[in-house]
Amino acid sequence: MNEEKTILKTTDWVKGTSIKGEMVIGFIDSMSMVQGAVYVTVAESDNEEIIGMTIPLAVKQVESLQQTAPKDAAQLEYLIDLALQTGDKEWFKELTAELNGKEQAVK
Repeated sequence: MNEEKTILKTTDWVKGTSIKGEMVIGFIDSMSMVQGAVYVTVAESDNEEIIGMTIPLAVKQVESLQQTAPKDAAQLEYLIDLALQTGDKEWFKELTAELNGKEQAVK
């Protein structure tokens, strides 16, 4: 994918291709360096059936997504829903605080 590989860690957002050739965008839930795999919770895919599932991908099949663009309220709400679905309390708190900060700034 990308010649200059970034060191991956849990919670990083990545994009890649599954074994079945499906486009996947999601975040790393866990990793197994012994197996050379990352377990990605799918946020977006061209196969809607795997959205919300955690699937294994080979490290060489994924690339890190840089978080450079600020999130708007709709994106934050989507991510909050995803955090609820995955049971990630810390991420949920972080996202709701960010959304509340944006709403306070608008008022």
